[in-house]
Amino acid sequence: MNIDVNPGNSAASRNNGLKIIDVDTHWSEPLDLWTSRATPKYRDRVPQMRETGGKYVWTIDGNISMGLGSASSVIHETGRKAEGIEFSKWLVQDVHPGCSQAKPRLETMDQSGIYAQILYPNVLGFAGQGKMMSNGERYDVDADLRLVSTQIYNDAGAEMQAESNGRLLPMALLPWWDIKLAVAEAQRCHAMGMRGVNINSDPQTNGMQELSGDYWTPLWEFCSDKGLPVNFHIGASDSSVSWFGDSPWPSMTPAEKLTVGSTMMFISNAKVLSNLITSGLLERFPKLKFVSVESGIGWIPFILEALDYQLHETGAYKQGKLSMTPLEYFKRQIFGCFWFERRDITNMIRSVGVDNVLFETDFPHPTCLYPDPLTYAETSLAGLTQEERKKVLSLNAARCYNIAI
Repeated sequence: MNIDVNPGNSAASRNNGLKIIDVDTHWSEPLDLWTSRATPKYRDRVPQMRETGGKYVWTIDGNISMGLGSASSVIHETGRKAEGIEFSKWLVQDVHPGCSQAKPRLETMDQSGIYAQILYPNVLGFAGQGKMMSNGERYDVDADLRLVSTQIYNDAGAEMQAESNGRLLPMALLPWWDIKLAVAEAQRCHAMGMRGVNINSDPQTNGMQELSGDYWTPLWEFCSDKGLPVNFHIGASDSSVSWFGDSPWPSMTPAEKLTVGSTMMFISNAKVLSNLITSGLLERFPKLKFVSVESGIGWIPFILEALDYQLHETGAYKQGKLSMTPLEYFKRQIFGCFWFERRDITNMIRSVGVDNVLFETDFPHPTCLYPDPLTYAETSLAGLTQEERKKVLSLNAARCYNIAI
């Protein structure tokens, strides 16, 4: 796969007509995303950047800190990538405009050879977690304000998708704390042309049913019927709302904590995958698609093999919930995403399933492939056949997210 990255050419022509789809990126939400769309009743309460204690931080419901004080982007306005953790002090006005705006984002994509990108949020949490955390303390925001904030985010996402002619595809956030509202919002977002939903992976931490419970059946039925993939982005549970998480040792430096926290966050989706399969959810909804986002794929073969072994050892198979092996369920309904992995990646992709692997860059987050992601990908995927590369870089994502290419 020879990739010409001369600026000025279209992404498709640069890749011999193959439209590369990047399935995990983020946008640094514009400062007025919520305030410019809110009614007067909510304008002072929706998420907005305020100066608190001499620092700028995203707040909600007036002066409640949401714990995020930066643009969450490592791409400076000059185009250089941050060194270390200096990005943690950059605001939206300090980072590249392509991090927050459609037109410059498309220009950056054209230069990189990327046709389309799936987008995830920052401010509301990677899955719109209803509870936020500030300085280690949890607090509740009333349901009406959470719903309005979620709907405004989705409205802005649909606008960006339309402005980009379907090349920028934000995943819809759902008011998961109320199943009727969640289904209604999924229906509304589908009607606006949005291609998938993003959801809290651990609602049981809020005293709700886990995702295999009957409570969620109306949502799974709708997503199955409309072909909407359900995305689990790492850090998308109510119990993981910080960059570091609880994995690093307290004595570590911020850079060391980010290293350990980010690494362990990749593995967090192993828990989600294990529960999806073992609970029988995939057995009950055979057409429902799930995506494990920003979690890599190297751990997946081990987890699937371990699940199969343990299901036999514990006798869980005899309970009659499952008619297939974990690997068979995965290949039928689940997608994994890779970006930086290189070591033995050819065998790993074939082990997971060539039809089940998607390509991502994580632009513009700390681990992103920048500035030349496709050269990195070309080196990583050199051991695959041309048809296999097409699937991983484009065709699988087009099938998963119903993208016409």
